[in-house]
Amino acid sequence: MKIMIVFGTRPEAIKIAPVILALRRMTDFSVQVCFTGQHRDMAMPIMELFGIEPDLKLTITNRSLCDSVAEILQQLDVLFRQENPDLLLVQGDTNSVLAAALAAFYHRIPIGHIEAGLRTFQKFLPYPEEMNRLLTTRLADLHFAPTQQAKENLLHEGVKEENIFVTGNTVIDALHLMLKKIDCASGNGGSLQRFFPFLQPSRKLLLLTGHRRENQGEGLVEICNVLRRIALLRDDVQIVYPVHPSPQVRNTVLPLLQNTANIHLTAPLDYLHFIQLLHQSYCVLTDSGGVQEEAAALGKPIILLRETTERPEIAQMTRVITTGTDGSRIWNAVLQLLDTPVQTEICYNPALGKGDAAEHIVHAIMECFRSEDE
Repeated sequence: MKIMIVFGTRPEAIKIAPVILALRRMTDFSVQVCFTGQHRDMAMPIMELFGIEPDLKLTITNRSLCDSVAEILQQLDVLFRQENPDLLLVQGDTNSVLAAALAAFYHRIPIGHIEAGLRTFQKFLPYPEEMNRLLTTRLADLHFAPTQQAKENLLHEGVKEENIFVTGNTVIDALHLMLKKIDCASGNGGSLQRFFPFLQPSRKLLLLTGHRRENQGEGLVEICNVLRRIALLRDDVQIVYPVHPSPQVRNTVLPLLQNTANIHLTAPLDYLHFIQLLHQSYCVLTDSGGVQEEAAALGKPIILLRETTERPEIAQMTRVITTGTDGSRIWNAVLQLLDTPVQTEICYNPALGKGDAAEHIVHAIMECFRSEDE
């Protein structure tokens, strides 16, 4: 059976890597990995970390939403005609996912959607991800839902129950693999200090990630301004912000936060060191879906820089304070956490899975296509 996996961004690379590794351990499958190039400089190091080399690479020259979808769609049209896979696998909610699913539909290739069923039920939150995943659901044949709630969302939308498989989330698989590599679970922070020599163990580490389109502009300015105030007010904190390479993000963040005491701006981190930094953090401020899951699995308090989330299960696993980009709400949330003792521990909650989601996905694929052959 010939399976093609298409991905394009750093989050996809992290979450699809365990599935690629699991599929390649099976003799039943011929696996082709196609990289669209949506996050060329950020995604490829992830693949290298997991020991995966894409078999096929697209060339994407345009960055606008319409142009990137059109380019991926056109190039996959040619590729699918040449390769004719038996199944397409996509993960998540990016432009690469939507374009690949649409191209596969036009070629009548069955589609498996990993991380299916996440919803905020708000068209533009997040943008364009909410509509990307909704449209991919309508195109997909197999739906690998990470949680029971995601399954319920799909059922409510009319997806047949026999086509939905609750697998857990593959980001937990990836997290397990990284913790084994860096031995974070034993508290070994030596290599972290070598990689981040500016960190001071006596100060509480706040880890910030922020890049979503709906937060760019005034929202990101508000986030930066309040964190600058906190960093200048409190000498017991240190803030680390791996800045997304998007010009819209960098052109806002750098003028506001560069050379600010207690704030350390870095380039995007490789996944290994990001997880180690996350493990050592006191709390996390983020607008990322995947970081929410990783932080929750590590028991970290989360300040959610969004008004809503498609991952309601996270609040069952750890302390979550939803602030959006409102400066006063962020200010109050950060000071509240700083002045309240935080106990954190690794807590692999069954709501997100136990680190074996990839195996569940592979088993479901085998069972589906075995039944078709009978």
